[in-house]
Amino acid sequence: MDVADFAKHVYKMLQRREEDISTILTSGGIQDMENYRLLIGEIQGLTYAKEEMKALLEKTYEDGKDIIGT
Repeated sequence: MDVADFAKHVYKMLQRREEDISTILTSGGIQDMENYRLLIGEIQGLTYAKEEMKALLEKTYEDGKDIIGT
């Protein structure tokens, strides 16, 4: 597995988790306020990680956007 394949895999994994949390938040799956805060914090962390990964790939590879499919 090369770096591009690894990056694509990790990016998609982060994106799937972000979508799962969004589904939980919008479907009423929140147990309590503490759970809500934890999920919001996690989604913020996932968004940050995706943005950083995208920026690094764009700096490193000419086709950085193509690697992660955005």
